[in-house]
Amino acid sequence: MADTENHDTDDGALDRILASGEARAFSVFGRAQALHGDATDSNSDGEQLEREERRALRRVGGLSTELDDVTEVEYRQLRLENVVLIGVYPQGSVDEAENSLRELSALAETAGAVVLDGLLQRRPHPDPSTYLWRGKADELRDIVRTLNADTVIADTELAPSQRRALEDVVKVKVIDRTAVILDIFSQHAQSREGKAQVELAQLEYLLPRLRGWGESMSRQAGGQVGGAGAGMGSRGPGETKIELDRRRIHTRMARLRKQIKGFAPAREAKRANRSRFAVPSVAIVGYTNAGKSSLLNRVTQAGVLVENALFATLDSTTRRTRTEDGREFTFSDTVGFVRNLPHQLVEAFRSTLEEVSYADLVVHVVDAAHPDPASQITTVHDVIGDVGARDIPEIIVFNKADLIDDDQRLLLRGLAPNAVFASARTGDGIPELLKEIERMLPHPPVDVALLVPYDRGDIISMLHRRGEVTNIDYRDDGTYVEASVSEEIAAQVTEFAVST
Repeated sequence: MADTENHDTDDGALDRILASGEARAFSVFGRAQALHGDATDSNSDGEQLEREERRALRRVGGLSTELDDVTEVEYRQLRLENVVLIGVYPQGSVDEAENSLRELSALAETAGAVVLDGLLQRRPHPDPSTYLWRGKADELRDIVRTLNADTVIADTELAPSQRRALEDVVKVKVIDRTAVILDIFSQHAQSREGKAQVELAQLEYLLPRLRGWGESMSRQAGGQVGGAGAGMGSRGPGETKIELDRRRIHTRMARLRKQIKGFAPAREAKRANRSRFAVPSVAIVGYTNAGKSSLLNRVTQAGVLVENALFATLDSTTRRTRTEDGREFTFSDTVGFVRNLPHQLVEAFRSTLEEVSYADLVVHVVDAAHPDPASQITTVHDVIGDVGARDIPEIIVFNKADLIDDDQRLLLRGLAPNAVFASARTGDGIPELLKEIERMLPHPPVDVALLVPYDRGDIISMLHRRGEVTNIDYRDDGTYVEASVSEEIAAQVTEFAVST
């Protein structure tokens, strides 16, 4: 691909990201159906491949989402990109590599692309120059031409030099997994904070990947530089276009960080309000598309958007609900996770993810029908650890239990012996989950015995709403109540305290 085309492309991407307040383009996403494919290995001898097989790219079947009916393109109201997926895996990890590529297929489909093919190469490590080794890069170029593909997506984060070198070989646009995830986040963000967080992550990703018109766009010094030993002809025009772009990005990133920091006081005020009124908080975490929003809707009737697509909801939602014994607690949905979640997003969404670290209990939702639930659990635990929430009590919920059989239940029980099996769609297992939440929620620390006059019914109501009433007796001189409450509430009702 010509350097001028590359610069025009990057300029367009930069202008789109930096443009604030402009209306976003309408797009409709395909359904992410690539997560539940079967990964099989027909080689009964493990990795003992024949010479021709060792030299060949491994094709991953079942990834194509090409439309059979062209009228579906009109329904989606956009021209879908035709993409080919590529990946490199070391010896002995072919199943994991295929699952990862299927997940990348679902990501690409959610972003608005048609997956034509998926290819894997077995090598100890990717080629530092072109990701795929040079001969396989040439084969990929032929496959791209044959399929008339527009884009190649690598199942990792490419270095800027790898991306450019591979584009020079295959002659079409090359992007990586991180770019696809950032694109999905950009399309799905709705709130001001979510949009600011995504834009910050995009700019952090774009900054080291700016490219110019070769030497004519490299950094050049203006003024008398000959004295530095550079000689005649070295006096450049001063700040060039690429330096201007970098400066604009740094300026915009500083504004975004200040803007995101400005959202913190409101969030901290809400958190302090919940703490003051001793309202326990439960955070829902889990892999993207595992059913977190569906579970929140089933328990609290929150009405959050539910769609069979990755990262359908990015903005956290908090709702109040009650346990069977009358205690109030908050249920908070959080952004979903995915393997190899870009570090830019983890940093940009740290303020949102910190809600997990302040929770009293974590409900970890796992897709029971996923082909590799163990990797989902590991990925979520890694991100939870990054935000300092590893020590918070956890309930693992295997959602979509209506889609699995008894053998699969037995295998999942081995992964998490104390897990709850539930289905947000049918409601099965939800009562058991609520009982487990009730059991694990922290109990108020102060026990009080009160005799409340009958004209102070507000005290009785507050004890039921914000405490845990264990005994109540209606006497001639008032209502006798035994309850467990927070220290703040205990201080408010000391005038009614009696000895037991």
